[in-house]
Amino acid sequence: MPFEKVESSPDFPAMERRILKFWAEQDIFEKRKQLNAGKPKWSFLDGPITANNPMGVHHAWGRTYKDAYNRYFAMTGHDLRYQQGFDCQGLWVEVEVEKELKLRSKRDIEELVPGNVEASIDKFVHACKDRVNKFARVQTDQSIRLGMWMNWDTTDADWAKSPDERKSYFTMSETNNYTIWAFLKKCFAKKLIYRGYDVMPWCGRCGVGISEQEMKEGYKLVEHRACFVKLPLLDKPGENLLVWTTTPWTLTSNVGAAINPKLTYLKVKLKGEVYYLAKGVFKQDRMASSGGDEEGESTAKKGKREWLDGVPNLSSIEQMFKSKAGKGESYEIVGEVKGEEMLGWRYAGPFDELPAQQSEYGFPEEVAKIVQQNGWCPAVTGAAAHRVVSGGDDVSESEGTGIVHTAPGCGGIDFAWGKANGLPPVAPIGDDGCFHKGFGALEGKNAADPTTADAVFEELKKKDRLFGVERYVHRYPHCWRCKTELLYRLVDEWFISMGAAFDPANPQSPPGGYSFRAEIAKVTNEVTFLPESLNGRAREKDWLKNMGDWMISKKRYWGLSLPIWVDEKDPTDFEVIGSREELKERAIEGWTEFDGHTPHRPWVDKIVLKNPRTGNKMHRVPDVGNPWLDAGIVAFSTLPADWRPADFITESFPGQFRNWFYALLALSTMMSDGQPPFKTLLGFATALDQYGQTMSKTGGNSIEFVAAADDGGTVADAKGTPLPFKAIGADVMRWLYCRQNPASNLLFGPKPADEVRAKFHLKLWNCYSFFVNYAIADGFDPAAAQVPVKDRPDIDRWILSDLQELIRTARAAFERFDVMAFALAAEEFVDAKLSNWYVRRNRDRFWSKNAELDAAGLRDKLAAYQTMHTVLTTLCRLIAPCVPFFAEVLWQNLKAPGRPSRGFESVHLTDYPTVDESLVDAQLSDDTDALLTIVTLGGAARNAAKQKVRQPLAELRVYADADAARRAVNRFAEQITDELNVKAVTLVEAKPLRSTAKINMKTAGSKIGAKKKDVEEALKAADPDALAVKLRGGPVDLAGVLLDSADIAIEYVAADGWAGVVDRGTQVAIDARLTPELRAEGLSRDVIRFVQDARKNAGLDLSDKIVLSLSASSPELAAAIRTHREAIAAAVQATEWVEGPLPSAAHTAAVKVDGLELTIALQKV
Repeated sequence: MPFEKVESSPDFPAMERRILKFWAEQDIFEKRKQLNAGKPKWSFLDGPITANNPMGVHHAWGRTYKDAYNRYFAMTGHDLRYQQGFDCQGLWVEVEVEKELKLRSKRDIEELVPGNVEASIDKFVHACKDRVNKFARVQTDQSIRLGMWMNWDTTDADWAKSPDERKSYFTMSETNNYTIWAFLKKCFAKKLIYRGYDVMPWCGRCGVGISEQEMKEGYKLVEHRACFVKLPLLDKPGENLLVWTTTPWTLTSNVGAAINPKLTYLKVKLKGEVYYLAKGVFKQDRMASSGGDEEGESTAKKGKREWLDGVPNLSSIEQMFKSKAGKGESYEIVGEVKGEEMLGWRYAGPFDELPAQQSEYGFPEEVAKIVQQNGWCPAVTGAAAHRVVSGGDDVSESEGTGIVHTAPGCGGIDFAWGKANGLPPVAPIGDDGCFHKGFGALEGKNAADPTTADAVFEELKKKDRLFGVERYVHRYPHCWRCKTELLYRLVDEWFISMGAAFDPANPQSPPGGYSFRAEIAKVTNEVTFLPESLNGRAREKDWLKNMGDWMISKKRYWGLSLPIWVDEKDPTDFEVIGSREELKERAIEGWTEFDGHTPHRPWVDKIVLKNPRTGNKMHRVPDVGNPWLDAGIVAFSTLPADWRPADFITESFPGQFRNWFYALLALSTMMSDGQPPFKTLLGFATALDQYGQTMSKTGGNSIEFVAAADDGGTVADAKGTPLPFKAIGADVMRWLYCRQNPASNLLFGPKPADEVRAKFHLKLWNCYSFFVNYAIADGFDPAAAQVPVKDRPDIDRWILSDLQELIRTARAAFERFDVMAFALAAEEFVDAKLSNWYVRRNRDRFWSKNAELDAAGLRDKLAAYQTMHTVLTTLCRLIAPCVPFFAEVLWQNLKAPGRPSRGFESVHLTDYPTVDESLVDAQLSDDTDALLTIVTLGGAARNAAKQKVRQPLAELRVYADADAARRAVNRFAEQITDELNVKAVTLVEAKPLRSTAKINMKTAGSKIGAKKKDVEEALKAADPDALAVKLRGGPVDLAGVLLDSADIAIEYVAADGWAGVVDRGTQVAIDARLTPELRAEGLSRDVIRFVQDARKNAGLDLSDKIVLSLSASSPELAAAIRTHREAIAAAVQATEWVEGPLPSAAHTAAVKVDGLELTIALQKV
């Protein structure tokens, strides 16, 4: 027997596990590779997954794309490398290891081995390596379960090898690290690497600076306490500057007040004191949006400010003055002054008494030395430096008071103002985010702790400096990994200079110079970014144009050891080492201890070099590298030269334009002298829960991959209530991803999965089950001589023709990396064409009894089987890249004996289908498409007439502009009448529906304005049908007003007793009037349905014959039964009809047929 019986309720996860076993036992993947060895290369470059936790369902989206395109290009005869990667180094791993070891700070890391920092770092780094290896193995197993074909490390022997020797690549490998060294050496040769001192966003929890790229990921809408503080002017007794800040802790380090010289400032008198503030802010509605970067500190978007529930609205500054004035009193505006006149005014700082404010050149001592060395300011203390300086247009009236409290040790723009105006930076916090000595009662307190703000406010109150405190909501940056609020801290970090700005239209380095960003932009021009709607190239170039210099250092432990060695006596004299060989050659101490270790801390820190210029020793800086260097180098550390550039990469685009995509382009630009690392980039959006919310473990709405694939679990609903969900298997997930528009966020959860499974998997499964189970019953042999396609009926030739168009769509979609276009076309083919039309319309051909058929009938039945077998086996091959398990399950049962072995053993060893042009019948396809449209419209007209499908109607009239629709009415009249249960279908020359056009004033009113009468006259003169055609092409001009389809409603009305609908140039109208004969026939069909239900309830098989008795209380129903007795008997397989009751053993049912009582009695013969 060629086929095995198909179960009606498939268990997809169990099937997939069986297929995994089959692939492994039969070595199918290796056989596929052998088939393609030596053929044209197709190069895929994997963006490494972080080996730090089990996979979530969001990881499966990108991995599905990667595998689907790999499988397609394998089936089209290409040689592939099949290497995927693991991202290993960086803060994301360190944070998890800290949790495992119950460590709370960097200080705890360095005390893992008490009293021995080196041994502590060694232990910590080993723990990081162990975690990476553990979860790389977990993710390998999960990726295999997803169906992802790669050269995986699967055995204990594989995992015992070093990362450099494994099949997957690991960014912690020596190869990867040393290749980055080579990149940095090239940057050093171009004089791009430098040590910079700047105020950086800093995570006190992790003790690390956050780069510009990383900071973009961590903004959250939060509430802080902001305060208004008065700064008394030294030369104007009783007068004060009024400043505002959302970071009260930074007031300890204030050394300046920045204004905009172009603005006008008010002098507002209150209770005998004068306050200076910008004129534009005084009465400003502070709950209105102020504009700005949505990812920056400004909360603004157009309209109302973003806000949190439960936080009171902000008062205007004028309201604050009124409130402070008290009852019966008021403020007084006593004058105005130009900002430029305020420059140089001196004032008393809020914390001048602190020791930190008494240090010349700034604070602490190491900062003061740097400032003095670089000549950023004169020998002045913070307390003595307080004065008004220009902040230029960076000071505005959009927020605050128009006077910005300036602390060069606590803010990026503040630091720039400080250097420009000779203000000493007072840097109050250490790498743990806590205050240094020199800050009085705040010493040791964490700057982000709310109690720190309490202490600051208390001190200000004592000094009568606190004007007001408010609850303030804004977007504020958090550590992208540990979610701690960031602080701004003056630190030294290592940077790559990105060079001068460039013209986006024609990026070039300046004459005689080198702009790294411009050179990267040139490479960006050579890459295809998809989907086009994302404007990926423009996004990337915009990032390149506006980004600052690239911070490449992290003051951490587990990561790339920056190959920078500094002269022990001159910190400005440094060198970059470019390879292990160079390091060995240059080392004067420590090589023996280092040799045999990977280039990580603490072992590489032992190496000491000799400065060839001074003879001094050079020591490595303790910093590790930005982890995006790790992933950015993989085009060179993993791809051999003859596999570069990669043909394709894909990753989730949020953030990646400034992270992995940028890093790949940047490192390739330097390493290959301007050659791109890849040809095509496919970005995709974010997986959210089924309610559109961000997935999170704390919210209970995240789903791990293993739960979705096999285990099931619970997931929170929209209200946060955990609800159970069943495992869906890998292929339902894969299809969900393949059919998704990659530019849009995907909603993932039980409901979307159920919808996709029902729409595609179960529809195709039911078609497959129908075919196989009847093929078994009839003994269909796929190897039998084929009935020539030209001799098969229209419906067979149509489905084969449309199958060729699906093949054409599939190939084009995969070639342009648009798998969604194929997936949606495949869904439509399976649902609308195969299931809802071909199978449904051909049931009688499969149901017919061979013994009752003549030679022509048997030949026709064979043609139906052969047609459907061809369709199903071709579909298996078409969908195999997207749903490899599902395709394999079907293929293993459908494959025909005697076929070549490549097409027999596995669907994944077949070639991808190609279009057979001899099977394409364009006119037949067009005519059948028109038929389906007419049937759909006819069904809609019947619904509009409120007539059920079982009720026969007299006539359907069709008016059509298109030739295909006109041909369809004549060619397929019998199918139309049968489908729509009408006695006749008529092609008419006159439109059966009357059309009118009306203005929708809700949408069009504002556009029309005073021209209402003119527009109405123009509308009255227009032909509504012609207007409808024009509106499909865009807005139309009526009396000088442009109106679109939302503004003009075209309505259609049928003649009395008729109902109709319209679709573009096709109108259908159905006669809804019932004659007594039609009414009787409709009742008889309802009777048939109720008898069939009774048969089912009696437990009868489809083939069982019955004795039937029907008793109707209504003369109308009784007459209908008498008239259609033969049709009823034939439909329900009643071989004997009894007037009166049947024996007591008979099955009975009492029903109402359109409100008329009927008693059914039946018994198996």
